[in-house]
Amino acid sequence: MIYLYTDFGYEGPYVGQMKAVLARRAPEVPVVDIMHDAPVCDPKRAAYLLAALAQQSEFGDVWLCVVDPGVGSERLPVVLDCGGVTFVGPNNGLFELIHRRIDGATLGQITWQPDMMSATFHGRDLFAPVAAWTAIGEDVETAVIDPAEPRPGVDWPDDLAEIIYIDAYGNLVTGIGGSALTDDQEIEGAGRTLKYARTFSDVPEGKLFWHRNSMGLIEIAANRARANQALDLQAGDSIVIS
Repeated sequence: MIYLYTDFGYEGPYVGQMKAVLARRAPEVPVVDIMHDAPVCDPKRAAYLLAALAQQSEFGDVWLCVVDPGVGSERLPVVLDCGGVTFVGPNNGLFELIHRRIDGATLGQITWQPDMMSATFHGRDLFAPVAAWTAIGEDVETAVIDPAEPRPGVDWPDDLAEIIYIDAYGNLVTGIGGSALTDDQEIEGAGRTLKYARTFSDVPEGKLFWHRNSMGLIEIAANRARANQALDLQAGDSIVIS
């Protein structure tokens, strides 16, 4: 299947325009809108979220990913081949966490270009056709990028002690992998010290805690309450691990 991961939002024409290209070029391949409210114009935080979501991939899957504040600039359009799962999008650090975690992953510059391409919508004109062709097994013109070349995001930490996303329930998703903490560790945020709980119902109503969410990331939450409001934390705010 083809997964769509963007910061486009769910309003406006942009998602629909990309899906129209996919439907024309790969009509038999299912397309899944995995997320269109990725961190806006923020490849760094979006990279940690993408790496967590991509763990559900199966052989043959293609991820069409567009968090691309540098669209139209000299940043490269790329394909990241992870040996059966492929990522298509901008080379701005969005794929960095996946690249470093997958042995043998190779990064290639997309050299094919359409006859007409908008300077501001490579998602529709460049990335969507490439994703579609990849999904149906057609070759795409690429040039291998030297692994010794510095990559955007190569200096980012393996675990990011920041809030990277706030979901519809007010839960605060961090860029820290669940295996990075033990159950007896505490998290400090906005002057509060939070202990671990396995799930929401393990704490009293309204109580704040941290847990390992369904994506495998450390998350700050509250039972039947909004953690973001209780702590007045926003995306980008730092947290401290005891």
